Amino acid sequence: MRSQPEDTVKENGWLKHSSNVSLEEVNSSVSVPSTGGFWRKFFAFAGPGSLVAVGYVDPGNWATSIAGGARFGYTLLIVILLSNLIAMLLQALSSKLGIVTGRDLAQATRDATGKKTAFFLWILTELAIIATDLAEVIGSAIALNLLFGIPLLLGIAITTLDVLLLLYLQKKSFRIIESIVIVLMATIFVVFAFEVIASKPEISALFAGFIPKTEIATNPQMLFISLGILGATVMPHNLYLHSSIVQTRQFKRTTEGKREAIKFSLIDSTFSLTIAFLINASILILGAAAFYGTNLDVSEIEAAYELLSPTLGIGIASTLFAVALLASGQNSTITGTISGQIVMEGFINLRISPWLRRLITRLLAVIPAFVVTWLAGSKGTGELLLWSQVVLSLALPFAVVPLVLFTSDKKKMGEFTNKLPVKIVAWICTGVIVLLNIFLIGYIVVTGQELG
Repeated sequence: MRSQPEDTVKENGWLKHSSNVSLEEVNSSVSVPSTGGFWRKFFAFAGPGSLVAVGYVDPGNWATSIAGGARFGYTLLIVILLSNLIAMLLQALSSKLGIVTGRDLAQATRDATGKKTAFFLWILTELAIIATDLAEVIGSAIALNLLFGIPLLLGIAITTLDVLLLLYLQKKSFRIIESIVIVLMATIFVVFAFEVIASKPEISALFAGFIPKTEIATNPQMLFISLGILGATVMPHNLYLHSSIVQTRQFKRTTEGKREAIKFSLIDSTFSLTIAFLINASILILGAAAFYGTNLDVSEIEAAYELLSPTLGIGIASTLFAVALLASGQNSTITGTISGQIVMEGFINLRISPWLRRLITRLLAVIPAFVVTWLAGSKGTGELLLWSQVVLSLALPFAVVPLVLFTSDKKKMGEFTNKLPVKIVAWICTGVIVLLNIFLIGYIVVTGQELG
């Protein structure tokens, strides 16, 4: 009897798992104590959540949040809160998929669909990662320009160097990368905590911003800004990333071991995403406290930088703002390049040298940013960021829908399958994300301008 082709052999609801382990060079490389108290185990599992959280505070979100605060005060804080809650749910599902199945989302999609579909999804996801990296490249270049007066073109070229640093650090230890990300996240948090305190926000109005208002849906400009915040919150590469890097821990691949890993992974990601929420809320609060009611145009990051110190009356405020922007860009760069390796290996089972993989990913983002900046200046980079949002919006449903499907499938997840309440909430969140991204794409394509 002839054996079936590899892609038609079923195994626990999947096609035969032909891929190697996810991120093989660091898979199961971080030890986890088999005994010990809660905190000892928590610190062993902590780290992946921080790498995921940086995707929610990348430079691409800054201008929208600042503009939202400057135009509408604290009203849109509820949008940031709801966006973050959706993110927490989807990231929890992503980490659970990786822990239970031993597959990252890219591998799982390939094993559930076959090579042809996986190849198409790989191309789409690669474009999304390039689009994400584009925002980080431009954000870092803007920060270098604001801090040191480095021209945008030279700043873009400089951003290619961090690829070499990332390769060196990962070769040493994945824990080092996680530690650097945590330090940079802490830097961003401290900067914005200081600036929010310095801006002296109106506390009662601030807390009122977390109460939903019908005006958000009835005011077209407010709705558009809200869609920009919510539609860009969940980045597709973060779902692939999280399902892979949770497997860097040496937890026991038994039912009890997986259950423990899921528990600590959930705590890790929830804590980290809470920090990301506080940072995003702080950006909007800063925009509201500093610029609301002043009629100043702060729709661009550069404008916010120029106006921040004079408005707050604190000379260092603008400098700290740029430092946080640079930290944000570098943080997101690290996760973007690792995600590129994960999807290439997961979707098409193609393994090349990590340095070549990351160099290719970075150049695919740097080259268009360099060319457009050279030809059209800073206005051109703004247009490039606009269309990168369209690419991200197109790719997002192709990551979210399979994730919810897989984790809700009893055959694939066994006793770890999503419970009915989780399934209902997950599909509602998926529907909201897909509809908002369709609306976002339509608006951008028809009007050719950013939301708001």
